[in-house]
Amino acid sequence: MNRRLFLNRGTRAALTATLLPAVVSCQSTDKPAADGTADAAAPAGTSAAEPFALHEATVADLQARMVEGTETARSLCEKYLARIQALNEQGPRLRAVIETNPDALTIADGLDRERKTGKLRGPLHGIPVLIKDNIDSGDQMMTTAGALALAGHKARQDAFIVRKLRAAGAVLLGKTNLSEWANFRSSRSVSGWSSRGHQTRNPYVLDRSPSGSSSGSGVAVAANLCALAIGTETDGSVVSPASANGLVGLKPTVGLLSRRGIIPISSTQDTAGPMARTVRDAAILLQALAGADPADPAQLPYPTPTPADYPSLLRADALAGQRLGVEKAHLNGPPAVAALLKEAVTVLKAQGATIVEVELIEKIHPLGEAEFDLLLYEFKAGVNQYLAGAGASVRNLADVIAYNNTHAAEAMPIFQQEILIAAEKSDGLGSAKYRAAVQKTVSESRKILDDLLRENRLSAIVGVTTGPAWCIDWVNGDYSTGIDFSSPAAMAGYPHLTVPMGQVRGLPVGLSFVGPAYHEGQLLALGYAYEQATHKRVAPQMLPTVMG
Repeated sequence: MNRRLFLNRGTRAALTATLLPAVVSCQSTDKPAADGTADAAAPAGTSAAEPFALHEATVADLQARMVEGTETARSLCEKYLARIQALNEQGPRLRAVIETNPDALTIADGLDRERKTGKLRGPLHGIPVLIKDNIDSGDQMMTTAGALALAGHKARQDAFIVRKLRAAGAVLLGKTNLSEWANFRSSRSVSGWSSRGHQTRNPYVLDRSPSGSSSGSGVAVAANLCALAIGTETDGSVVSPASANGLVGLKPTVGLLSRRGIIPISSTQDTAGPMARTVRDAAILLQALAGADPADPAQLPYPTPTPADYPSLLRADALAGQRLGVEKAHLNGPPAVAALLKEAVTVLKAQGATIVEVELIEKIHPLGEAEFDLLLYEFKAGVNQYLAGAGASVRNLADVIAYNNTHAAEAMPIFQQEILIAAEKSDGLGSAKYRAAVQKTVSESRKILDDLLRENRLSAIVGVTTGPAWCIDWVNGDYSTGIDFSSPAAMAGYPHLTVPMGQVRGLPVGLSFVGPAYHEGQLLALGYAYEQATHKRVAPQMLPTVMG
């Protein structure tokens, strides 16, 4: 969940939306870390120019090296693990990885033996992947959602998507830090901070937010700590950190990927999704993860026939002849960001697309309060169900709240747990208020999107994913940069792709493509064509602050 969405509904957003946050330098005063040590807001950077053998390597690059024999699955893991050791708790202290997998090299060795016998499981064979720490793995690693209340909890079995990941031949390299409880703990939270993993930092400008809640997944891929990563999203938690970290991120249609074995917020809106440096790599990872799960009855039934081979749909000319809507409000947003969007529109037109201005955000905005009510109800029900069978020391949401109160100095040194308390007070999924919230949020958001797409004969709607990263602020919490495009697709359960669109003062900004349910292939094709025409991804330099 992207907590800044809550700010957009209040007066504070109105005050901050007119600022140019990318131009303002963050304060560099030292702040107390959650572990009691001094933790500078802008630690010394580590230049991205320092040589790294796997710098910006794609899945195809890594596979080619393994075919040639210049790398093995083990050597890839060793290089990424060394990179994590150098940058995660040392140097820039990115804190993107909350735990590495002690079994990673053993798994890699097994996959290398398979390769020698001629057995290849597919394009992910031997590829190191990180997953968010709210996704179960039935191994030696913990699954905690970043919360000290769950420290020590080890899942009894893999999440459904982790089983698919292993079956595809990927090496589970470790788990990534996140905004604690997927950013559904406090109304004054700080993205990328968890009581277990502490503060994840944006590798482009270290005193800027990595966004969230899939903060560590975004930073790890951006900083080349892994080949690929998996995040999760309820509303903005994949696409926003992907945008802020110069990545491709895809929030799939709810139901395309199983949610079984993922610590939940919302049965209506939750989904996992791929985070990668290229559209093709995102498509490859999506292909491995997609699949119907009878134990996860999503509201959007799995399509028949099943989705196609996503990588095969990628074409450089996919924009030709397409009609795309562009969010009108974003064309008139903060000047530096609006300029990027206008440049992107020019590229889309040059690639053969017809552009129609549309107003989506204005129509979706009134549904925000109902969405929050829906999440409060579903969070309590989902977390209670998960914890009841997890074997953790806390058995329900009330236990979590009590733990945090008892261990406040360690669990709540920066912000509190107002959202957890509000969720605990909800009166169950049988209540009239909950049913009304579902009806308003889901039905109305889908009607708004469906009508807009149909009436304008659109393949997709584009806009700015989110504004440039804001300052990490442990006093006031996150603040809005005035632009956010995640809610329409999140409420409807529809797919949302973000692709790098450029930078403002060294801070990345993404271009969003939103489309109908189960049209991931079409969105990936459109995003790929835009990516190939622009090549806007730039590797991070790990600057200490925004330079004038």
